[in-house]
Amino acid sequence: MYETFKLKYGDKYLELNLPKQNIYRVLQSKEIESITDMEKEVNNCLDNPIGSKPFNQLFVKGDKIVIVASDITRLWIKLDQFLPFIVERLNKLGIPDKDIIVLIATGTHREETPEEKMKIVGKEMYDRLEVIDHNCDTSKMVYLGKTPRGTEVEINKLLVERKVILTGGIVHHLMAGFGGGRKSIVPGVASRKTIAQNHLHALDPEAERSNPLIGVGTTNTNPLHLDMIDCTKLVEPEFLINAVIDSKGNIAKLFCGHWLKAWEEGCKWADEKYGVPLDEKADLVIVSCGGYPKDISLYQSTKTLFNAALAVKPGGTILLLAECREGAGADAFFSWSKHLKEGKLDPELRKNFTIPGYIFYAAVEVAQKTQVVLCSTIEPSLVNPMGIIPANTLDEALKVIDINKNNQKIIVMPYGGNTVPLITV
Repeated sequence: MYETFKLKYGDKYLELNLPKQNIYRVLQSKEIESITDMEKEVNNCLDNPIGSKPFNQLFVKGDKIVIVASDITRLWIKLDQFLPFIVERLNKLGIPDKDIIVLIATGTHREETPEEKMKIVGKEMYDRLEVIDHNCDTSKMVYLGKTPRGTEVEINKLLVERKVILTGGIVHHLMAGFGGGRKSIVPGVASRKTIAQNHLHALDPEAERSNPLIGVGTTNTNPLHLDMIDCTKLVEPEFLINAVIDSKGNIAKLFCGHWLKAWEEGCKWADEKYGVPLDEKADLVIVSCGGYPKDISLYQSTKTLFNAALAVKPGGTILLLAECREGAGADAFFSWSKHLKEGKLDPELRKNFTIPGYIFYAAVEVAQKTQVVLCSTIEPSLVNPMGIIPANTLDEALKVIDINKNNQKIIVMPYGGNTVPLITV
């Protein structure tokens, strides 16, 4: 007896027939009702924020505003659905469009095209507001001081000259524990040096491996996260509005208010909704990112890989379904293969830390512990050095994996980017 699964891949679905007796779990986050009246929800959040004065008491006529927004790789946040209501509220307070700038928090990513900026903020806001990219190398920066962990904080000058509103999305994150919140500042609008110094905390200072204190959903002991908080304290943004997205790609919840307190409440909520208790790991995990744009690139799809790695036994197999229409998704991602082949990946990353470099490093670590088969459109020779087995079709992938092997436990994760296995034993 077989059970048929249709798993998202880009804009389409891939169909698998799996032996019923081997299916141990289908892991999905809880069903969440999405927001149906966005204007009402936004205004309620602005009037009843978490840990902050109401929005109308924070902003007044004459203020200059910078709204920090995530880049095209996080289009899933759907900023265009709630940004107009924030701007409308600012307008009603006497702050005209000309005094509002949207700053795209690119971190170390490339800058956006005009078409991408329009997608991020929506056509109406794009036509009305000044929308500009942060550039970690060329934007005018201001030095704000040094954190207790030694990070020299250089931030885009606009955040010092204007009142700051952070937007973004809360999601589990390999390095920082959770995305959103303070990540809009570092790495979002910081200098390359600041980003590198902060992100070095992702590596174990005592051994050639990832820092065991970081990880998906980990914050209390996470030096990377704690340093980000110290960086953001030097900015003290006026307000935050972060979205949590459901598995269907809709906005399920908004968290507004103090940049740290509101974000922390959002993380608790996301952990409760997207964390899935699991009492035993599987021999084979078959996982989809959830389709486009979650699988826009390998860089973005690694979030799903890292979630799947939490559910597989050491030496087991992960089949990752990720179209990756933009290939690596970060120009420098596959360039780290050179250092890997030379046996110098760890020292080179410590010497010249980049976020794509660390994501590459962490993906290699997963491939060293388990068999990873990637079904994507990426040229196979690019992923081979990572220890990942490439396949350009599902049939190719299934030639590597024996889905009919007796007594193996299979876990299926249809929306791996939004599903975090939490081992309970």
